[in-house]
Amino acid sequence: MSELDLLISGGRVVSPERIIDADIGVLNGRIVAIGAAASGLSARERIDAGGLHVIPGAIDVHVHFREPGFSHKESWTSATRAAAVGGVTTVFDMPNTNPPTSGVEALERKRAIARAQAIVDFGLYANIAPDNLDQLVPMAKAGAAAFKLYMGSENPLVPCPPDGVILDAFGIIAPLGRRVTVHAENTPVLMHLGDRLVASGRIDTAAHLAQHADIATIEAVSRTGIFAEWTGCPVHIAHESCRHSLPHLRFAKQRGVDITAETCPHYLLLDTAIAAHLGHAIRVKPPVREPGHAGPLWDALMDGSIDMISTDHAPHLPAEKYTASIWDAAPGFAGVETSMVLMLAQVSAGRMTLCDYVRMACAAPARAFGLAPRKGAIAIGADADIVLVNMDKRGSITAAGLHSIGNFTPFECFALHGMPVRTIVRGRTVALDGRPVGTPGWGRDVILEA
Repeated sequence: MSELDLLISGGRVVSPERIIDADIGVLNGRIVAIGAAASGLSARERIDAGGLHVIPGAIDVHVHFREPGFSHKESWTSATRAAAVGGVTTVFDMPNTNPPTSGVEALERKRAIARAQAIVDFGLYANIAPDNLDQLVPMAKAGAAAFKLYMGSENPLVPCPPDGVILDAFGIIAPLGRRVTVHAENTPVLMHLGDRLVASGRIDTAAHLAQHADIATIEAVSRTGIFAEWTGCPVHIAHESCRHSLPHLRFAKQRGVDITAETCPHYLLLDTAIAAHLGHAIRVKPPVREPGHAGPLWDALMDGSIDMISTDHAPHLPAEKYTASIWDAAPGFAGVETSMVLMLAQVSAGRMTLCDYVRMACAAPARAFGLAPRKGAIAIGADADIVLVNMDKRGSITAAGLHSIGNFTPFECFALHGMPVRTIVRGRTVALDGRPVGTPGWGRDVILEA
């Protein structure tokens, strides 16, 4: 073998099944040797990973990077720097920008922005709109990584299509080799409850939770499974937050429906009691719910009913979060930089293992969204997307320390135990010791530039 570009030596390599001591050799952005085959080879760059765990880069299939249209909240530069520092090497960006990514022209415009700025790899969602069925195949051919369906939406940029259009869209997408990620809430229920609450004068934090009643999620998860079963379309449930939806998710899987699901750290680690001090700033869709949901969500994540961790990274400025009325508080918050450290803290606390984390943050999203075996694993032939983790390192989360422009976090002052110290994308270091060091434009489109 010719001289390696990079040799990572002395680390403990983590897969979903086991942890082994092994060196890793990288050439032309790919892993070409592991273990004895890598040891002793010459390399232009050598990294001593002694005392560190070596894991695949995390894949976050649910982020909102805000460009075009909302760059005062986030840019692709700031967002991918945050991702890199957080150990995330591949992101899938949602289509609710302005303009929304509902046609080929908008898709290509967003790709040009991402290509110029990104320091991590990326995929782009295409939107399923009430009036763009004729654009679905062209967008897939133009490199859309997946499709997004806002089954629960009050956003005029991405309104919920009628059920007939959803069925037609699923039928069109089924043979295309793409998955549809669904915001699974019932829009008519949300609109009806919201109108009634506003009319009654409710502006308190709890009104948002009352609007997003459990039944809105239960019905939509069930309907998604039925529509997917009928059409053969692969689907993915976004940001699962409700324990009552889990039997419907499991039932669809038992029937053989190609359905996967994600949850997010804020549903696993927060509830309305824990987050009461945040007031309206905790607003996110679906909501952080009352105590009693997190435990079943953890159980589902550990038994595989929920397949993966994502973040629903949706940054806003602090002024957009702290408002007099709950209805004026922007929903969502930054998450792509904090997800890994929050989950590593759970590993340190004994709630799960590092192998569990690699399964849910790396392997499962790669498999579900067609990126395996190139992404999500430390394996021969895979992209050298690698994160070095120091499980002894401690710290805490602060908004001031985050790299997103919209840096509000509900996890202010959360204690950390276990942190990424180096992030590598296709053999090149893009973050080191909490600092982004990647070159804008290094990130590639995972569909068009494989």
